[in-house]
Amino acid sequence: MSEHFAIGLDFGTNSARAIVANTATGEEIASQVFEFPTGDKGIVLDPRNPDLARQHPSDYIEATEKAVQGALQQAASVSGFSADRVIGIGVDTTGSTPIPVDKNGTPLALLSEFKKEPAAMAWLWKDHTGHAEAAEITALAKEMRPQYLAKCGGAYSSEWFWSKILQCKRSAPSVFDAAYTWVEHADWMTGILTGTAHPDTVKRCICAAGHKAMFNPNWGGYPDMEFIEAVDPALGRVRATLPDRAFNVSDAAGGLTGEWAAKLGLPEDTPVAMGAFDAHLGAVGSGIKPGVLVKIIGTSCCDMLVAPMTTELPDIPGLCGVVPESILPGCYGLEAGQSAVGDIFNWFVSEMRPMSETHESLTKKALELKPGESGLLALDWHNGNRTVLVDQRLTGGLIGMTLHTRPEEVYRALIEATAFGARVIMERFIEYGMTVDRIVNCGGISGKNALLMQIYADVMGRPLEISRSAQTCALGAAMAGAVAAGRKAGGHDNFEDAATAMARMDEKVYEPIAENRACYDRLFTLYKRMHDAFGLRDAQPNLYEVMKELLTIRDETRQ
Repeated sequence: MSEHFAIGLDFGTNSARAIVANTATGEEIASQVFEFPTGDKGIVLDPRNPDLARQHPSDYIEATEKAVQGALQQAASVSGFSADRVIGIGVDTTGSTPIPVDKNGTPLALLSEFKKEPAAMAWLWKDHTGHAEAAEITALAKEMRPQYLAKCGGAYSSEWFWSKILQCKRSAPSVFDAAYTWVEHADWMTGILTGTAHPDTVKRCICAAGHKAMFNPNWGGYPDMEFIEAVDPALGRVRATLPDRAFNVSDAAGGLTGEWAAKLGLPEDTPVAMGAFDAHLGAVGSGIKPGVLVKIIGTSCCDMLVAPMTTELPDIPGLCGVVPESILPGCYGLEAGQSAVGDIFNWFVSEMRPMSETHESLTKKALELKPGESGLLALDWHNGNRTVLVDQRLTGGLIGMTLHTRPEEVYRALIEATAFGARVIMERFIEYGMTVDRIVNCGGISGKNALLMQIYADVMGRPLEISRSAQTCALGAAMAGAVAAGRKAGGHDNFEDAATAMARMDEKVYEPIAENRACYDRLFTLYKRMHDAFGLRDAQPNLYEVMKELLTIRDETRQ
């Protein structure tokens, strides 16, 4: 039988990658990475405003061409492959990363008058300039539409759709006035590939609309006009451009246009699946199903669960949403996460610059330390807190330092802090009745950093499995492409069949070490006191004993 293949196109924070995957086995026969050329490692920054983070849409176009072309060139040398055997394409992106577009669907940054204007570019997920606007939206929703907040964890975030648009209206009115509507990166990508990017025809994905823009079928789609105009009357113009329907990843956005087929060297009308966020398709690529918590660990971290839509779910405070079919068709998708994980470690090595140290050397030295030996405790809020506090005005911290503190001790404490943050999220899920039978990890860090994975297993007190794919988000996108094509074309009729065929786990499982777990339980108690003291408005825990208890744990460990 002839083999069939699907392409997964994955847009990350600093780069894009394309893979070619066998739809029968999940084998990734080719992979190509393209580093975004604009800005600082692909991000347009402003030294006067550390909350600003933008990307240029031209990078997305160039990345699509070069990453896919490069992957196909590699695949051409594999026996059994030919471009006409590619049956589907899937796309994932970061989010919420909305783009202001004109009435033709062209991003404003692609127009000459706005080419160098950051506000006209894509507002990257980690842009927090709209923190004040997020607080306003949260306060108004509590009064007018509490049901909106209930489905997004009780607070609206500066990382999300409406906060960014309102911030643009206030800080860059010329851009706001020129924008006919705003489109998430995931939706724009599938729009340009299928020739449906025009505002009248572009399809919106449910994961972006539901988790970041308050879309829910229970109230007819996006927030109603009365509420949006109460936030700001000018937003009503944007709301009027938004549809009442959103699509899940089992739906096709359309077929590949002749223009893009020629550019990429693929058959015209190749099915292109609806786009989704990288974390959502990373969960798909990890074989997510009810009872499986998938952690996508990279520059940040997303934690994903699903539950059958026949189940009545509670509203869970602090989550990024409980949205029907945002991850898998037929299931509610639950999203949580941390705003920085790998970014924290990179910050320490790149900006603090411990003398002659690298990630590798610090990891090697940190491996020699026992839990609690450093006497340090950190807070993992260097890019704010996404879950469960939903507060981007929180910052990182480190206590317990002495004149004897070493860089590797700080490095390990930072890893431990992200593990404590992960445990907070897991316990919030469980507190509200969600079942966590297994934890599967994916993303670049999970497959490369054994120290981090062992610390996470010890802190969370659970065995941790690892997805075999090094590009799980791209694999999930390829699986969506295979489902969009269908079984008759050589793909799959549903995601259960796609996961059975294409998703694989690594043989390595990280088991918690009892002695380490006991020490981390003590440290986690102290972390939670710090977490609540700085993160909860009405909490007043006594922090007097925290430093002293850290020293006690340090001394006991060293003895």
